[in-house]
Amino acid sequence: MSHDAHLVESEIASETVFKGVLLEVRKDSVLLPNGKESAREYIVHPGAVVVLAFLDNGNLLFERQFRYPLRRVFLELPAGKIDPGEPILDTARRELLEETGYVAASWEHLGVMHPCIGYSDERIEIFAARELHLAGEKQLDHNEFLDVIEISPEEAKAAVFRGEISDAKTITALYWLERP
Repeated sequence: MSHDAHLVESEIASETVFKGVLLEVRKDSVLLPNGKESAREYIVHPGAVVVLAFLDNGNLLFERQFRYPLRRVFLELPAGKIDPGEPILDTARRELLEETGYVAASWEHLGVMHPCIGYSDERIEIFAARELHLAGEKQLDHNEFLDVIEISPEEAKAAVFRGEISDAKTITALYWLERP
């Protein structure tokens, strides 16, 4: 936006500090709006999806999964990484099937969130899936372990306020339930 031009930083140089299987860490030199230079370190992420999967009874599918960086089990909505070149709806369909065993007849893209804007370019595309039916067993990745449970939207929102759900993508997706 033209009225934000006085806030924009420009890249002078960029280097990859680390490149892993999932993430890349970059360190850039930037020109600040005041003409001075500074450094910016950030994580390059391929993006992800999160799914509000509505069962016929109105409940949502949730997962209980251990997350290594925080060394504990989290309660979260089905989600996963976008593969290179993969359309985001295909990612949402794939992740729902792999993690829960369900497929959906109806899909709606709700929006996008950026969970860590201070140090990552990650985006998470938010979908609603309805008219679910169980297609079979979960098809988890070889290094993935999770339990699938169902929770009402009201109970999920209450769990946020009790501190039982602290995952940002899940909280943000639940906020979309309030859309008029």
